Amino acid sequence: MHIQYEGLALPVSKVLVDALINIIPQNVNDDAITINFRDATYSSESGGFHPVEIRLELQDNKWHFCYITDFVYLGSGSHAELAKELDFDFQAGVFKNLFGIFPIEQSTDMYQIWESNFLYYWQTMHVYKINVSS
Repeated sequence: MHIQYEGLALPVSKVLVDALINIIPQNVNDDAITINFRDATYSSESGGFHPVEIRLELQDNKWHFCYITDFVYLGSGSHAELAKELDFDFQAGVFKNLFGIFPIEQSTDMYQIWESNFLYYWQTMHVYKINVSS
């Protein structure tokens, strides 16, 4: 299995790619995979680790990043809802956050901080339950 990460608008690390390869089933029959990372204790009241969704699509026998999205609760109590806080959309070439939409290249620093934190929470702290669907 190969995930294309070189030449992207953002510096996706080999560490992230290798970690994803380790959780994706080898015999995927579909052309797309969605990987969801969830902290079962995350809530609008007590906080926790933000849910993350990563989507890959198969093109020319290689998996390509479609998007990486980090969600956050907005509001509290019964009015709270999950919203996209950070959305790195590789296909559209844009970065979206709560303040607007920007060219994806402008999010390089944000992406590197996000990826480093995400890998630490996932690989070191083991806070996420992972679901891979196609």
